[in-house]
Amino acid sequence: MTPYHSTSGKASGVTAYEIGQDYILVRFERAVYKYSYASCGRAAVEEMKILARASEGLSTYISRSDPGYEWKE
Repeated sequence: MTPYHSTSGKASGVTAYEIGQDYILVRFERAVYKYSYASCGRAAVEEMKILARASEGLSTYISRSDPGYEWKE
């Protein structure tokens, strides 16, 4: 997984991510979530990919939009 370091300087609940063709895995402090096209739609996944690569706003996006996840571990 790619480490996530917020560029805003604020602490983020996201610690790492992994991007796949039709999904993104997001690691928080205590769990990993898989968000996929099937679980929350292409637009949401692609937006999360953009935010992850920019290291900005991913945790906020997830908390505000509450996209459905495929699984959590």
